[in-house]
Amino acid sequence: MGGIRRAGIAAFAALMTIASPVFPDPGERVISVGGSITEIVYALGQQDRLVARDTTSNYPDAALDLPDVGYVRALSPEGVLSLDPGLILAEADVGPPETLDLLHEAQVPLVLIPDAPSGTGILDKVRAVGAALKVDTSALEAETSAQLDHAATRATAIADEDRKRVLFVLSGQGGRILAAGKGTEAAAVIEMAGAVNALEGFDGYKPVSDEAIVAAAPDAILMMTRGGQALIDDDTLFAMPAIAATPAGKSRTVIRMGGQYLLGFGPRTALAVQDLADALYGERDDDPGSL
Repeated sequence: MGGIRRAGIAAFAALMTIASPVFPDPGERVISVGGSITEIVYALGQQDRLVARDTTSNYPDAALDLPDVGYVRALSPEGVLSLDPGLILAEADVGPPETLDLLHEAQVPLVLIPDAPSGTGILDKVRAVGAALKVDTSALEAETSAQLDHAATRATAIADEDRKRVLFVLSGQGGRILAAGKGTEAAAVIEMAGAVNALEGFDGYKPVSDEAIVAAAPDAILMMTRGGQALIDDDTLFAMPAIAATPAGKSRTVIRMGGQYLLGFGPRTALAVQDLADALYGERDDDPGSL
């Protein structure tokens, strides 16, 4: 029964995504589930329609004043339904299934927003949010596209032999490194900045052996911060034998950036790519500006 019910929810969510342009106007009661989705709502000037957001929606600061309905994959059904939403905009991995069951039963319109980690994916996301909210996105698309083009031009100008090798470390609990392979948001951002993802022998985020880290020979370690704080301090990171043996370890080169800013694939991603490129190759004077 559980499998059938989840299949029904998936079909319902797919229908809602396809049918979003014919939804009745959601009015002023929209819940945004996903940090980049919330950023797009604000960038479109539609923030007054929001009645809640999820835990990952921490930018801009004004979003923090909204009620929090929980983590994107662990939403509180009571919290969502108590707000009587006219529309929920959500990332594709929203959950859990039990919450989706209740939303389905309550006939709450749900639009799943595409989330491909690429420049094209960002623009598709902007268009999908705009379609669901029934607002024009042309200005935001143009500005975001110009910034993405600027970043791409800069990356293309870097010679292959000059491209830095970057190891994205998600965590290092117990001295075991969890790193980014192919097909990840981290790998996409690294490549957009004109660098090379140092680990390409696997897909996703996985634990990596010391031997694999040494063989990857990264020139720089890339890590997220959470709430402005490092997940692993420099001394702990560079004391790890595998990291210490790499070019990045020997030069103690680590780049830290906010998680949502770095991996969110929203309106600010082109700026995050520029910041990463600056950290790897030095700053340039032709910054296209920020949203």
